[in-house]
Amino acid sequence: MEPILISDAELVGDTTDEELLIHAWRAEQLHRLGLSRILAETFAGLIDWHEIAALVARGCPPNLALEIVR
Repeated sequence: MEPILISDAELVGDTTDEELLIHAWRAEQLHRLGLSRILAETFAGLIDWHEIAALVARGCPPNLALEIVR
């Protein structure tokens, strides 16, 4: 899995409070599905967490589900 690096300045630069709350909520959903906090935070804005949830619900390990969805 290739990491995506985002600086704090890029993350917060033009981001509204609402966008930050949405990002945090998505990251929490991914974490609850079994991804580590760092992966959840990294991919929260890049993937549809519903796709991960559907795969996990069918028995797919969370990290594999992330690879498939990416």
